[in-house]
Amino acid sequence: METFAKIGITAAASIINFVVITAALSGSNSGIYSASRMSFTLANNGQLPKRFLKLNRHGVPFYSVIAISFGIFLGVVLDFVLPYVYKGADNIFVMVYSSSVLPGMVPWFVILISQIEFRKQHKAKMDQHPFKMPFSPYSNYLTLAFLLLTLIFMFFNPETRISIIVGVVFLALMTVLYFVKFHGKVKVD
Repeated sequence: METFAKIGITAAASIINFVVITAALSGSNSGIYSASRMSFTLANNGQLPKRFLKLNRHGVPFYSVIAISFGIFLGVVLDFVLPYVYKGADNIFVMVYSSSVLPGMVPWFVILISQIEFRKQHKAKMDQHPFKMPFSPYSNYLTLAFLLLTLIFMFFNPETRISIIVGVVFLALMTVLYFVKFHGKVKVD
């Protein structure tokens, strides 16, 4: 900010804050949009209550948007309240954000492993395949190693360790729930 003041832009802090807030609102809007459509699809497949299928007059999944918005609001409230209740909660943003890293990495693990398996099973067709992966399969293994290394470093970092543990427990519970309740029963359109 001092640099901006030296070149005559004294309102730099306000400008940067405006840009950051605008980016955060845009990211939240995008998250609400994609999560509400995902919950609508899950409800359509019988994996969430049918209430999440209700659309308003504009075709927006009303209850999905309300539920996701409530989750965001709850996060904001927890960000203010938890530090007063729990001493270690002053970095709640880091904890919540880092808790999304492991579930966010799962699709990348699946994609990389699927590609390795696909190329093994269709080895004869790979020479004529139009989409060549550079340095395959070594690039896949290297990327998998980097993802695992990231998780290992997060586990050794005291600020993100609990998030990794919670993420592993959450994924384990969701996997068990899927196999108990939905495996072989869900018809995907």
